[in-house]
Amino acid sequence: MKELTLFCVLTLGFVYTAGEFGLWKSFHQKAETVHRYEYRSLELAKQVRQLKIENSNLKTQISTLKAQKQHLEMNMGRSGRTVASVYQPVKNDLVQFELYRWTEGKLLGVAQQAFHFKKWEKAAQYYNALTVHYPKSELLNDEVLFESGIAAYESKQHYDWSKAHFKTLISKYPSKKKSKYFRGAKLFLALSNFYLGDQEKFIATVNEFHKKYRNSQEYALLSKYYNDLALKYDKKRK
Repeated sequence: MKELTLFCVLTLGFVYTAGEFGLWKSFHQKAETVHRYEYRSLELAKQVRQLKIENSNLKTQISTLKAQKQHLEMNMGRSGRTVASVYQPVKNDLVQFELYRWTEGKLLGVAQQAFHFKKWEKAAQYYNALTVHYPKSELLNDEVLFESGIAAYESKQHYDWSKAHFKTLISKYPSKKKSKYFRGAKLFLALSNFYLGDQEKFIATVNEFHKKYRNSQEYALLSKYYNDLALKYDKKRK
């Protein structure tokens, strides 16, 4: 009994002393600190696991995109399609084809209206959407292809589109007899090459016009550009 009484007295003395000297408070603070670190450690471990899952998903997506890219490049190589004949998102997508699912007739209608009012960027996008989503459409005659190229060229943003449209026109209608737009398409194809930085192809077309169509309006326009480039790229003008 005396021993129990002595134990209780010592315990109370310890608690009192610890309280007096702040030992109990210090112990409590340390316990709370340890608890916070443990909780934070669990949270970080959870975040690490989540990041690993996201990283794995991203790797899977990258692998899928690479496979799709390779498949697309293979198909383009087989079909001979140009880069502009494959859908390429633009910064200000006015068409939003995936949302509205335009018919070929409506795409052409909007494009021609924009073309009439010289809204070149809008016309260029709608014409290009028509050629991309309906490449075998009967609406894509020589006049529509020519307007597609002109709209893209005049937008000053899509020389790659204008090049593709004019090349398609020339391929489908390979002479003046086939299309009244043939010579104009060659002219603007040359100018598209010029603005895309391919001056050699531009000079080659100018030389062709100089030989075959020297008295044409197209040659008069091309020669204005040619005078500044002739000495640099082709000193032997024939």
